[in-house]
Amino acid sequence: MQQHLADKNIALDLVRVTEAAALAATVQTGRGDKDAVDQAAVNAMRIAFQALHIRGTVVIGEGEKDHAPMLFNGEHVGYGDGPEMDVAVDPVDGTSCVAFGRPNGLAAAGIALKGSMFNPGHSYYCMKLVVPEEAAGIADLDAPAGEMAVKVAKALGKPVGELNVFILDKPRHEKLAAEIRAAGARVMLHAEGDIAGSLMVVDPFSNIDMLIGIGGTPEAIITACGLKGSGGQMLTRLAPKTKEERDAIEADGIDLNAVRSLDDLVKTDQCFFACTGVTNGELLQGVVYKKGYAVTSSLTTRGRTGTRRLIQAFHDRVKLSKMSTVRY
Repeated sequence: MQQHLADKNIALDLVRVTEAAALAATVQTGRGDKDAVDQAAVNAMRIAFQALHIRGTVVIGEGEKDHAPMLFNGEHVGYGDGPEMDVAVDPVDGTSCVAFGRPNGLAAAGIALKGSMFNPGHSYYCMKLVVPEEAAGIADLDAPAGEMAVKVAKALGKPVGELNVFILDKPRHEKLAAEIRAAGARVMLHAEGDIAGSLMVVDPFSNIDMLIGIGGTPEAIITACGLKGSGGQMLTRLAPKTKEERDAIEADGIDLNAVRSLDDLVKTDQCFFACTGVTNGELLQGVVYKKGYAVTSSLTTRGRTGTRRLIQAFHDRVKLSKMSTVRY
């Protein structure tokens, strides 16, 4: 019965959750207040989850790091009927992008059958490698970055000089970027947003061919829901930034040295993903507010079928505001 209930494409309902978060967060665009961006998105997302016909438990939530009053790890969400699901959320990936009016902010959520999501405990950061379907069989997190770029280019049938590699623009990645450039590939630096970057690797409309570098561990689990069914591969290894984080992970009993693939992060193809642009980005357009309506651009995926849907929606602001306590 559980499996039968999950056969429904819940991604089409889940997108309403990310739309709500994006619509609310956009109100705070450019105001310079990251906390206000996050709080607006969390409030709207939590309310929207109440209409989703699942019995959900948050596995990846706002977490202890954010001192979250809602959407915290272990919280139960959903209407309370339907399949039991693990839930992973990032109400806004790229709060700084939204707060300071920069591109690539988005709201994201993934769900999968209960017990199928890897719980990273107190891990906040991990090393990631994401490659498209053509290179899935040669992905190697331990290979030198330049060597990996050459192999991915060969698998894609293109000169390495035409390979575009997404890397977060952080001091920790200076050596990594230099290695990739030395191999002849192009480095595409982005301030934030490795959920979007990972999805662009398997997006037929994107020119991003590979992602590599250290990013958020919770974001990796959410991303895994979106990559399942695409044929692409993501490899990860936990990469604690502080001794306190390392000690906490070891206390959780999690192997720090293990390389985890897409199927280790989400063990079932009965999973669903949705994201909605908050600010304009390469993957999705941001929310556009007009006098009486708003326009959102979203992406949904379904692990079992590999289907990806791009959804543009027009929202009546007056009617939405009457139906919700959230200001749209």
